[in-house]
Amino acid sequence: MKIDKGQTVALVGGSGCGKSTCIQLIERFYDCDLGEVCVDGVNVEHLNLCWLRSKIGFVQQEPTLFSYSILENIAYGDNSRSIPMEEIIEAAKKANIHNFIENLPQGYATNVGDKGSQLSGGQKQRIAIARALIRNPSILLLDEATSALDSESEKIVQEALDEAMKGRTSLVIAHRLSTIQNADKIIVLKDGKVIEEGNHQTLLAKRGAYFELLNRQS
Repeated sequence: MKIDKGQTVALVGGSGCGKSTCIQLIERFYDCDLGEVCVDGVNVEHLNLCWLRSKIGFVQQEPTLFSYSILENIAYGDNSRSIPMEEIIEAAKKANIHNFIENLPQGYATNVGDKGSQLSGGQKQRIAIARALIRNPSILLLDEATSALDSESEKIVQEALDEAMKGRTSLVIAHRLSTIQNADKIIVLKDGKVIEEGNHQTLLAKRGAYFELLNRQS
């Protein structure tokens, strides 16, 4: 599997096919038994782990927010330094959440509650996107980032994700295939192996595994 710099690549396939494992290997939550994972041609096992992870932004299905202010939750995305307010606001704007925050009585000082209980699913997810962007990552990993949302929230969050992916190398896992049809490349996995790859149109024309997955959702 190869992802070129600046590409958006989507991983699709049934449950247990290895999609999330790919993301965990890139982040070095564990290492390969066989083969290797390379970034810029260098095996990730030879890279400093803190440096590697500082270059990666990660947004998952259920974001973890802490019972602190919105500002602190966003700033937590880069706890290696003190984040200027301008950068917090810029990240929030890119995540399509700044206007909502500004309209709150306490603005960025608003406490989100335990696990973000004061916010909707879509609002929590957009704060998680802002948190991922605060470190200005070169690589963006999205693991079913919209699958737990209703259709209206999904549209707003998807717009934020589209903005976040601009100019970055992005690897996307999506349950709803409608959200990844504009990806530069779609890779279909089965039992840990790549069985198809191409863009949306070429895979549709093949009428193979991707075509079947799409038909099941329509």
